[in-house]
Amino acid sequence: MATTTTAPQQRGRGGRERILAAAAQLFASQGINATGMEQVADRAPVSKRTLYAHFRTKNDLVLAHLESLASSGATLEGVLTREDIPPRERILRLFDQPAVDAAPVRGCPFIDAAAEFPDPESSVHSYAREQKIRMVRLVAALVTELGCREPAALAEQLVTLADGAASRAMVLDDADYGRYARAAAEVLLERALPGAG
Repeated sequence: MATTTTAPQQRGRGGRERILAAAAQLFASQGINATGMEQVADRAPVSKRTLYAHFRTKNDLVLAHLESLASSGATLEGVLTREDIPPRERILRLFDQPAVDAAPVRGCPFIDAAAEFPDPESSVHSYAREQKIRMVRLVAALVTELGCREPAALAEQLVTLADGAASRAMVLDDADYGRYARAAAEVLLERALPGAG
C-alpha cells in the first residue's frame, strides 16, 4: 500500500514521541490490529531498530499509547479532574466528544482497545478496564461532592450513558450525539440532588 507524506522526514532526537504520535494517528484512523509496526516506523519516521529499542513488542507500544492518552487529558475521562470546572459541569462534559483535528469520530479509545483485545486477561484489555473503573470512581467522587444520594449507583449510570454515547457517536460518525445522553444525565442528576422529590 503506497503512502504519501506531506511533512518533512525528521530523524534523530524525539524518536519515542514521534513513534507515539504516529501510532496515535494510525490507531485512530485504521485500528490497532490493522496497524503494523513497520507502518508506525515509516510514519514516525524512525528505523525499525529505533522503534524496537523503545517498544520491544506491539503490546508495549499499545500500552504506552493508552497511557499517553490517559495522561494527556484528551479522553472523555480527562474532564473529570479539571479543578477549574464545577463538579456538575465536569460530569455533563462527559457527553461532549473530545476535540479532534479531523473526522471521523472515534469514540472512547479505551473501549476501542478493549474491543480489539477481547481477552480480559490481556495487558491491553486490563489497562482499558482500569481506566473505565477509574472513570466511575472519579464520577462517584464528584456526585458525592454534590451531595447526591447513592453516589456509586449514580456514577455507574452516568458512565454507562457516557460510554454508550461515545460508542454510538463513533458508529454514527456524529460528534454531537452525546446531547441525547447529556439530557438523560441532567435528569438523573436533578433527581439525585438533595431535596429532589
